[in-house]
Amino acid sequence: MQTIFNMECQECKRRNYTSTKNKSKHSERVELAKYCKHCRRHTKHKEVKA
Repeated sequence: MQTIFNMECQECKRRNYTSTKNKSKHSERVELAKYCKHCRRHTKHKEVKA
């Protein structure tokens, strides 16, 4: 069962990316270093509800 979730920048709190994951295999929240076009640098992005 794939679910769609948004990723929010931890610096500016804007939701920049969407992705999918299998909730039965990965129940914890995803946190990645991704590029934020508003901050213009790589920042931590955390999973939030869609």
